[in-house]
Amino acid sequence: GGDAAPSGKKTKKKKAARFDTNPPKGTRDFYPPDMRLRNWLFDHWKAVAAMYGFSEYDAPVLEAESLYTRKAGEEVTEQLYNFEDKGERRVALRPEMTPSLARMVMAKKGGLTLPLKWFSLPQCWRYERMTRGRRREHYQWNMDVWGVKGVEAEAELLAAMVTFFERVGITSEDVGIKVNSRGVIGEVLTELGVPEEKFAATCVLVDKLEKVPIDAIQDDLEDLGLTREVVEKLTSTMTATSLDDIASSLPSDSEGIAELRALFELCDSYGISDWVTFDASVIRGLAYYTGAVFEAFDRRGELRAIAGGGRYDKLLETFGGEPTPAAGFGFGDAVIVELLKERDVLPTFDDSGVEAVVFAMTGDLYGNAVDAARRLREQGMKVDVVLEKKKTKWVFKHADRIGAGYCVVVGRDEAEKGEVSIKDLRGDEGQRAVKVEDLG
Repeated sequence: GGDAAPSGKKTKKKKAARFDTNPPKGTRDFYPPDMRLRNWLFDHWKAVAAMYGFSEYDAPVLEAESLYTRKAGEEVTEQLYNFEDKGERRVALRPEMTPSLARMVMAKKGGLTLPLKWFSLPQCWRYERMTRGRRREHYQWNMDVWGVKGVEAEAELLAAMVTFFERVGITSEDVGIKVNSRGVIGEVLTELGVPEEKFAATCVLVDKLEKVPIDAIQDDLEDLGLTREVVEKLTSTMTATSLDDIASSLPSDSEGIAELRALFELCDSYGISDWVTFDASVIRGLAYYTGAVFEAFDRRGELRAIAGGGRYDKLLETFGGEPTPAAGFGFGDAVIVELLKERDVLPTFDDSGVEAVVFAMTGDLYGNAVDAARRLREQGMKVDVVLEKKKTKWVFKHADRIGAGYCVVVGRDEAEKGEVSIKDLRGDEGQRAVKVEDLG
């Protein structure tokens, strides 16, 4: 609080500020139904990761700011949720998980056996201007393969992504995965005479062309020394939707094209060809990715990218580590839930998961109710004991509201016979008496 008021002076009582019940801007509360949805989603992600032999890891949500400012100039740096702690250290809430993964791998000084197949479900933070559907925090499913040079890593990652979609009722008619290659883009730019140090800036501009006419960025292009002719050629190349189209403007021994052909062949073996499609316009995070890049998208075009990833072989070097091949993806929790709702395949999460409600008709029988509940719980049932005196009508209503299948009632007559009365709330078994010892 502030300083104490000087004695003898009457101080005006300040009107207490109204308590704000909203969570901090851009964040969310998870009430039980929200938490059930979140757990449902996480359980699917974990199950798919396990099916593909990935191991789970985690790291602190708070990291040294320098972990993220090394890749200066990237959008992430501008959106860091950063501050100085009480020990005058510059820290940040993680905006993404991969730098923490790199730090953890380096900390083991080569003591980890490669390849690594690791996954995590981190909460990531970005201090963004608020727009519809954008938040300052989100959870995401990260899957990474380190130590594999070939496109086998990307193919495995793409297959895992598809397996998840199929598990939750999404088909290849709903979602596609656009695939491109950083190598192919590099080769195209080299053929057009664009120097390597201008690749990233050029691609950012070409990316903008999807949203604005070429005239709107004419000045930016001139600053980069790009002629309109080069940009128009680049734009027509970047709109290629088949590998053959783009291959025709590159040398026949193009490494990028050979890699992509190998990746598409593997996708065929995985049975996911109807999901993946070549798209030269996918040029995400070029300062970062070094090989294949991919993005899962809503085929109706209504939602933002659902997931994205690619190969990032140079990451460990930027931290001063040994060159290590790596590929991975990030899959956020927001867009997928919007998609599941729109396609009407999201389950409802109103049911609490409680299977039986146990209730004592009078206070002196409460011990009997607890005994019955204990026996049911030992059988692995999810049991809610009514903890206070309530009318029978309230109990049945409560059981119905939380979606319980059974109501276990302990009344005077039953207790004397060493029984409880079990009412089936969903089926047609009606009400029956059961010996207490038969419950466990």
